Order: sequence, then C-alpha cells, then structure tokens
Amino acid sequence: MTRAEAVQPGDAAAGFGALVAELREQRDQVCALRPELTFEDVPAPRTLAPYATAVAATVLDGEADIASGRLVLLYDPAGQDGWGGPLRIIVYIRADLDPEIAADPLIGQVGWDWLIEALGNRTAGYAQPSGTVTRVVTEGFGAKEREPAVTGFELRASWSPASPDGGPVAGPGAAADPGDPGTPAEHGALDGHLAAWCDALCAAAGLPPLAPGVTALRKPAARPPASGRWR
Repeated sequence: MTRAEAVQPGDAAAGFGALVAELREQRDQVCALRPELTFEDVPAPRTLAPYATAVAATVLDGEADIASGRLVLLYDPAGQDGWGGPLRIIVYIRADLDPEIAADPLIGQVGWDWLIEALGNRTAGYAQPSGTVTRVVTEGFGAKEREPAVTGFELRASWSPASPDGGPVAGPGAAADPGDPGTPAEHGALDGHLAAWCDALCAAAGLPPLAPGVTALRKPAARPPASGRWR
C-alpha cells in the first residue's frame, strides 16, 4: 500500500486544517513584527491539488500600496511531478521600483536571491525551487496619458517544504511511523515558510530587513493608493 492509499480522506482533511491553522499562526507572528503588512484570506485555486489554501499580503507606506503578494499552499497525498513530496508552496510578489533600479540587468538575480536567502534563513529546509522574475513597465494612454510610467518587479516561485536533511516533509494524515498509521505529520512542518515569503516581499518593497543577510532596495517614491486595489 502506498502512502497516498494509506491516508484516509478524513485524516488528510483534518491534517490539512492543522496546517492552515499553522499558517495563520505564522501570519499573526509576522503581523506583530511588520505593522506595514496587512493580510487577507483569498480563494485558493481549485484545480492544482485536492487541498489548497491561500493568503494575500499588502505592504503599505502610509496609505500607498507599494508591494503585494500571494501565497498558496497545496497538498496532494499522491504528490505530483516536480514536487518531491505531498506539499507545495506557490508565491507571487509584486512591487514598484525606481526606474534606474528596474533597469539594472541583475535585478532578476537579486530578486531571486531575496527569496532563496529568506528560505535559508527562516526554514528548516526546502526542495525543488522554481520561479521567474519579470520587470514590468506600466504606461498610461488616453485619459491616463499624463500619468507617469510605473516600473515594477514581479516574482513567481514555488518550492516544497523539506526536512533539514533535504527529505520531503510528510503530508497531513501521513504516518510518521509505518507501524502507527494514525500518527499525523509532526506540527511545525511549515515553520518559517510564510515568514520567508514575507521577508522577500518586504525586501522587494524596500523595507529594512529584520534579520542579517537579506538586502533590501530603497523604496520608490510613494504614489497615491490605487482605487479598488487587490489585497
């Protein structure tokens, strides 16, 4: 019997609920350290895995939205190609940048380093990292043609939580001991992963790091809050 077959739907759902609670606990801890961040539960994609949850974050400078992002946690008892385990985290980060910084040909590597350094600083381990960094220029036309162009940065990435030895983290409801199928995966499987995403988001926003080893860029000039912004 495979691990996926050994996990009963009720066990998987209950275990995944515990992981969602763990993410919310981490979110509350980050809120206490980063008052510039606001969070909101958002709908998770329904087609990527049997179980999923998502949270959005916004970085505010006064009333101006200077960066935002989203984190999605996926769980598939059978795992999927490229995951290396039953859990997968997907993140998105968007931030405004000064034009001269956005023009730097190394900004892609710098943006990727924000995330990798944060994962190394915050988590016990991660595996199968993958992602892209995109520079974006937004120009106005017609009634908006007098608005200045806005340069931005977008990072899309995913990785799998892993144990310190690089092995996959057991999914919720999976047996930690093959002789005890009722033993759930240990609490703390996601320790630091939400905080790592937030570190990378704040670095992109130009906020000073909370921990050594992560370099933030200076913030672009503040702009008025957009109407109907996504949070």
